[in-house]
Amino acid sequence: MVDEVNEKVAHYLGEPKPKLLRSPRKMLKFLKGAYAAGVPGMMAKPSTDLLANSGGYSFHYSCPNPEMRDIASWILTSGKDVPRRVAKLIPALWKRHGQEDLVLSGLLLANMSEEELGESPWMAFIHLFGNQEPLGALLEIGEELIRGGHEVPDDRWLMAMAGQSELWHQVAVLFLSLRKEEVGEIRGLVATAPAGGELFERIRNHILSQEN
Repeated sequence: MVDEVNEKVAHYLGEPKPKLLRSPRKMLKFLKGAYAAGVPGMMAKPSTDLLANSGGYSFHYSCPNPEMRDIASWILTSGKDVPRRVAKLIPALWKRHGQEDLVLSGLLLANMSEEELGESPWMAFIHLFGNQEPLGALLEIGEELIRGGHEVPDDRWLMAMAGQSELWHQVAVLFLSLRKEEVGEIRGLVATAPAGGELFERIRNHILSQEN
């Protein structure tokens, strides 16, 4: 089944298309077709039901992770000579806010350099945030950035981030949870973060319990 899905995605994407990156609007439309191509069998119809809305997404196809990585790789190959066009596609994906759009944004950020993005991947990431974001998705993107070789920013960066808004304070705690070392002097950032949902409070409690 996986091989069939990969072949379907590969057939849909075809050869790299650098010209398509000139128009974010056309690329966004094209990518929806790629998400659908990646979904097994009869599941390829997009959903805008309660599941999508409860996660803060405008839609979700449930495109599997390997296929999402294939799509990201195809975009990066298409834009290898014009990385700034790939960088400009990321905010457009995030603004549309489909589940796959956020996953794809994270994969692109993780595989681009500070020079290509015009700022650090972590800074480019937080500049995408709206007033509300699905924390689980943000945590997964943070993990992807680390896999891409981008270390979690230092304490001063996280403290400055936390001072910008309640959402940014919570996300700074998520980022902190991705570090391997003890929290240490920045423990207060965790303790004073605004109350959140079940996922956030579970992460907060885990960090604080490690410090006791």
